[in-house]
Amino acid sequence: MDKKTTSVDGTSLAYRVTGEGPTVILVSGAMSTGLTLAPLAAALADRCRAVVYDRRGRGASGDTAPYAVEREVEDLAALLTAVGGEAALFGLSSGGALALLAAASGLPVTRAAVYEVPFNDFLPEGPERQVAYAAALDMALAAGDRGGAAELFLRLTGLGEEMIQRARQSPMWPGLEQLAPSLAYDAALMGDGLLPAELLSRVPVPVLSVAGSLSPQWLRTGARAVAEAVPDGAYAVLEGQTHAVEPAFLAPVLAGFVTG
Repeated sequence: MDKKTTSVDGTSLAYRVTGEGPTVILVSGAMSTGLTLAPLAAALADRCRAVVYDRRGRGASGDTAPYAVEREVEDLAALLTAVGGEAALFGLSSGGALALLAAASGLPVTRAAVYEVPFNDFLPEGPERQVAYAAALDMALAAGDRGGAAELFLRLTGLGEEMIQRARQSPMWPGLEQLAPSLAYDAALMGDGLLPAELLSRVPVPVLSVAGSLSPQWLRTGARAVAEAVPDGAYAVLEGQTHAVEPAFLAPVLAGFVTG
């Protein structure tokens, strides 16, 4: 990350700016840093000024206890000021919950786009799934078991036990363990996992909610529900895409929305 700004509680936030055009801040999801979205920023660069940043507790950004979801909204407020005063937001997965919250909070957000925010309304387990995960995650992190916390998240995403054990043996595992404490932040963002209809009804800007055609039905249904819950929402499906969306497919749709 090339630049830094400071949130209201003194937390240092690292970010990078790519390209020219209308500004869009890219908000990463769980177990990721701003660099996770760097390929998307590069794919947007010919039409947008894309900003990636490390959310607090990740990468080159700092962290200040105690955590509260409101601190992450304040982080986006500081970043918006640093990059010119207003911008569109794009949030991937649980990062989409933060983008929608920031937009509903009255920050100078021009538009908000999200990709497959994992609201659990359309899973048979409903909120029980998210509540059980959050409780187990708190226990693992309190015990200092970062590996166990990372495993809990991978199971939540649907990864099988054999693949989890392979992940443990892979070069990426130390990085996942380093990010594991921030899983509690995304769990707090998601709350009980249910779509926050009242909050979404207060989003004052256009919203684009996107899903992949090959993603599970519950994620696609949830993405449509987001578009229907906001006052000015649109729903789009990217053919051949999963939750691990490819920047080459997402960037044209996102750029069209931001520049439109």
